[in-house]
Amino acid sequence: MDTTSVKQTVIDSYGKLAKSKSSGRLSKLFACCDPSDHAKKVAVNIGYSKEDLDQVPEESNLGVGCGNPSALAGIKQGETVVDLGSGAGFDAFIVSRIVGQNGKVIGIDLSDEMLDLARKNAVKSHYTNVEFLKGDIEELPLTNSMANHVISNCVINLSLNKDKVYKEAYRVLKDGGKLSISDIVLERELPHFVKDSLAGHIACVSGAEKLEDYLQYVKDAGFKNVKVESKSEFPLELMLTDPQVMKIAREMNFNLDSEQAKDIASSVTSISLSAIK
Repeated sequence: MDTTSVKQTVIDSYGKLAKSKSSGRLSKLFACCDPSDHAKKVAVNIGYSKEDLDQVPEESNLGVGCGNPSALAGIKQGETVVDLGSGAGFDAFIVSRIVGQNGKVIGIDLSDEMLDLARKNAVKSHYTNVEFLKGDIEELPLTNSMANHVISNCVINLSLNKDKVYKEAYRVLKDGGKLSISDIVLERELPHFVKDSLAGHIACVSGAEKLEDYLQYVKDAGFKNVKVESKSEFPLELMLTDPQVMKIAREMNFNLDSEQAKDIASSVTSISLSAIK
């Protein structure tokens, strides 16, 4: 797939998701269920606590993550944290309470609509130590060696230039800084109707790569102590209710039944990894 077209499709798709959430029209995407309940179920399934969910604006939880990167980061008060692909601000808001008023969280996103929603959430809930900047995670609008931590939640798989993303993460981290990432990787090759689909890419599936290739990007960027902290199967029940996965099926005139969804789900794995600069 062409890098430019994929990137624009990502921006457009997540922009529509942000607009739907902001306007209260998100329920139209979820014929199966209440979107807020769906997002909460996803969050609990991937490692967030009820306390986490209660502490952040409900509008910031879009239910599109695949892990809880801040849980393994060891973040402390007063530190600076960069969130790659911050979306509506869910992880940034969780981290903001950890770093406190003497710390800072910087969310990076390419979608104007997502940035608008995140900033509205920040103002509405009085977050003063969080900033959301427009930027490409392959070319961060940040100075060298300015962060203690870089986190990201199910976003880097969307990039076709993962090597650039990890080189940028390395650049902005201070010496001794920590990388904490949740993402999707492949156990085996995907069916072609998913692999070649832009909608599949947006659903965080077709942009995924084999685990060994993914980890090599991290090592090649210069990171040390690269460790897979956790690994879990892609939850089938989330796939069957994910509006983006349903979009793949419609796009390909493909009736995705439970067995076919199970086959796709068995090809992908959710991981959390950490590394040190």
